[in-house]
Amino acid sequence: MGIVKAARLVYEYIRRDEEETIEEVNRAIDGLDLEIEKGDFVAVLGHNGSGKSTLAKHINGLLLPTEGTVWVGNMDTRDEEHIWDVRKTAGMVFQNPDNQIIGNIVEEDVGFGPENIGVPTEEIWKRVDESLKAVGMDAYRLQSPNKLSGGQKQRVAIAGVMAMRPECIILDEPTAMLDPNGRKEVIKTIHELNQSEGITVLLITHYMEEAVEADRIVVMDEGKVVMDGKPREIFSRVKELKHYGLDVPQVTELAFELKEAGMPLPEGIISREELVKALLPLLKQEKTGQ
Repeated sequence: MGIVKAARLVYEYIRRDEEETIEEVNRAIDGLDLEIEKGDFVAVLGHNGSGKSTLAKHINGLLLPTEGTVWVGNMDTRDEEHIWDVRKTAGMVFQNPDNQIIGNIVEEDVGFGPENIGVPTEEIWKRVDESLKAVGMDAYRLQSPNKLSGGQKQRVAIAGVMAMRPECIILDEPTAMLDPNGRKEVIKTIHELNQSEGITVLLITHYMEEAVEADRIVVMDEGKVVMDGKPREIFSRVKELKHYGLDVPQVTELAFELKEAGMPLPEGIISREELVKALLPLLKQEKTGQ
């Protein structure tokens, strides 16, 4: 079994009135099956309300299934005895780093999690050192988080999760509030952690360019997995993605439009380099033909 597995997962948000009578039931996840292997980098896509954030909260044990089961590292998330082990195995990074940073100094914030679970002091400082170096924030360890940029704050939040030594990190739209430079910083950091530390990454994003570099893309719609495959395979299905309310990377969109106009381009172009490589022979042929 993979590090994360969901089987026939159902989750319903229930709204009640003051007398606790059920007013509305909204099924956010509907019979979802998903397995994520250790060390994978998985991007989860879906329009607002597709259930992707609700799924993320299940993997961290913040929500528990209405029906079905979620396992994290072979632990059932509904097992109260193991809930802290689940959260140590699968760390969560939220959209707004200000909601996750509580220390007055960067190194104190990063050490807060390990201290909370009773890690010895000497080991805490070792983890703080390693985590800050891993996210490229060691030079800022004595600064106040308030003085950092959005991208730097998000990297500190990731370091705080890293210090808990998780096997898996779930990132729920971690770049949504950042400028383009901050987004690049954070995504680069996540990839480095995945490649150098072997940490499993589940990245929820609405930026298609971030999903292109994942090992695997999962597309959700109405609480179900509707597409699942490698980036090249998923982004070759442009019309299907648009049907689910999603865009594709700009270069993929351009290649698709050119192909629709009759240009003989290959399927699944996901980078500028690939598009240029495919276009050059066609342009040379046209020039020679003239």
